Order: sequence, then C-alpha cells, then structure tokens
Amino acid sequence: MNVKGFSAAAVQAGIRYKDRLDLGLIYSDRPAITAGVFTTNKVKAAPVVLDVERLRQGRAQAVLVNSGNANACNGEQGMDVARKVSALAADHLGIDEDLVQVASTGVIGEQLDTTPFTDAMPGLVNALSEDGFDDIAQAIMTTDTVPKVSRKMVDIDGVQVSILGVAKGSGMIMPNMATMLCFVVTDAQIVFPVLREIVSSGVENSFNRITVDGDTSTNDMVLVMANGAAGNEWLDEERPEAVEAFRQAVQEVLHDLAAMIVRDGEGATKTVTVRVVGARDKKGAVDAARTIANSPLVKTAFYGEDPNWGRIMAALGRSDCFFHPDRVSIAFDEVLMAENGMGAGPTAEQRCAQVMQKDAFTLTVHLNDGAESAEIMTCDFSKEYIQINADYRS
Repeated sequence: MNVKGFSAAAVQAGIRYKDRLDLGLIYSDRPAITAGVFTTNKVKAAPVVLDVERLRQGRAQAVLVNSGNANACNGEQGMDVARKVSALAADHLGIDEDLVQVASTGVIGEQLDTTPFTDAMPGLVNALSEDGFDDIAQAIMTTDTVPKVSRKMVDIDGVQVSILGVAKGSGMIMPNMATMLCFVVTDAQIVFPVLREIVSSGVENSFNRITVDGDTSTNDMVLVMANGAAGNEWLDEERPEAVEAFRQAVQEVLHDLAAMIVRDGEGATKTVTVRVVGARDKKGAVDAARTIANSPLVKTAFYGEDPNWGRIMAALGRSDCFFHPDRVSIAFDEVLMAENGMGAGPTAEQRCAQVMQKDAFTLTVHLNDGAESAEIMTCDFSKEYIQINADYRS
C-alpha cells in the first residue's frame, strides 16, 4: 500500500557502521499539514529543538533521519549540524529548509559529522520512491531486531485514505515518550487543529502506554504528515463522524507500532500487559500500572517465570495510587494468584507459573475501590538486556 504524494528512500552513508542503511528521507510532493509530539526529557537533542521551532507553522514537506548518532548534548555545534543537514536536503529537493524536519537516533554526546550527509544526499534524493518506506524502517534501527511498519486504509465518505507509519524503538523506552522515532504519513485532507489533537491523544493512548526499561530519551518524536492528496472533503470540527473514523485508523497504526516496540524490547522474551482495574481515578490507575510495569524486580520475575506476587504488591505500594491493600486481587491471565491482599496458595502459584511460560500474557491487578482502569504494555528483563546495554557504544 502506497500513500499518494509521498516517497521515501534510505542509503548506506557510513555515519557509524558500514554496510547498513543509516540515512533516510521522507518527502511529500507538496507541503503537508504536520503535527508532532516530542520528548519531555529536559535534555533535548538538537533535532528536537529545531523541529519544535519549525513546527509552529504546522507544515512540513520532508523528514531527514539518521541512525548511529543522536546529535544530542553537542551544544551549539549540534544545532549548526542539524541546520546544515536540513539545508542540504532542502537544496537537493528544491524546497524551503524550514519545511524540513530532522531526526537522529544513536549514541548521545558524540559530534555528528556532516560529511556522510553531503556525500550521500544526491543518491538519497535520486532514490526516492513510493515504495521506499520499508527501507526507512530499516535505516532508523539501532538495537532493534526487526523493522516496524504499519499500514491502514480508511473510507472517508467514499474516498479511500491511506495511512502508513514506521517506527524504531527497543531500549530506553518509557514515556513520555521513549527512545523512539515514529513517522506517519497520510494523504488525508485535514485541518491542523484536528490533526494536532488526534496526534496528541493517539500518542497518549499508544506510545505513552508502553515501557521497556523506564528510561526516557533525548530524541523521541512522533511526526504525522497529511498532504491532502486523497482529495477527501476537509476533515474539520464540522464533520465529527468522519474525523472519528480517521482518528480510529490513526490510533490503530500508532498502537500497532507501540506494540511492536514492546515485543522487540532489548533482550525481551515475553510481552506482558499490566492491567489495573477498580481504581478510584484514572491518574492513579495509570501510575499504578506504570510502576508495576517498570519494576526491575517484577520484570526479572517475568523472565524467570516466577509468579512472585509479593513484588507486585510492593511495586503497587510505592505508586501514587490510593488503594486498600486488603482489597487487592492479582491474576495472571485468568488464574487468580492473590485475593483480598493474600496469596491463593501453592496450586494457584503452579498454575500461574504455567501462564508465565507463554510469550505473552496479562497481569491484572484489581483494586476493588472504584471504576477506573488503565493498561501499560511492558516486557521482561533478561540477561541479554544487560549485555546489550553494557557495550552499546562498541
């Protein structure tokens, strides 16, 4: 499935590693309404600072992205590099450089050399193709083991609208948002305020509901570009039903990509959905689920297939969620491990251990104190996670 008016390409620029795609370009044949969500980390990479500034106009026409070097913590030199490479892309594309968004991922604190960009840019632009998005997904990988792509079509008043998203992320993953990049393109015709709201709420219910290791990066961003090439009637506040159909389609793409990131968590062997139900308020439910999902002791128990529910209770107890410990029940899938704050016995533990042997399962914590609920997707901590991050720069 292709998206009208959009093309992409990736090349081997040799930014850090040889013989792998590491420089990508996404291009719209016309300026696109564009909305973004960026890292909340106080330490922001140069591309994030530049993109936030440029996106005030609500439009973009190209995204230039590299892996291997994050261009973060590089001072004014890092900003100069971000501006230079975006100007380079703009010159070869024949567009205004303020319409170029830049993104980087990789090692923090190393200066980014512009030479590979200069050498590779002519070939990169010449390689632009409507079929190039799979290469983009490859080019933005760092410790990822698989590329992440999601496609969706939605009918808007008889007009077929296409949505395509690519993402990267495997470690340093916890909202808001994660060491992740996500680029979504669509040929929908939509006004900026509506797109901005859809992107904001979509990220909150997808990428902001996952965690691998509780760390938030310096370079995280989600960009959604809508160029209107499908020719549908404008999606605006006056057409709520059409907007809702488009919102659901975008949400599905974002959720697909978020789930792929968790499944590809560094060294992960299991994907776990942590559900907290029966909470007094939504904020407490989210905080409780996230605290449990981030607990190293809980995550190592997942890896060891040990239904150590005491670790879950301990994590719950240090969250900001109000609850009564003697009302809490804990279940692995449908198997009850604890009820009213007390264990259900050896037989239940054996059955829960069998559930934990699966590649994916759900941990449900019922607080029995209200009607609110929340879910966070996480994964286990394995020995491989330590090995990957102990020598990441080498």
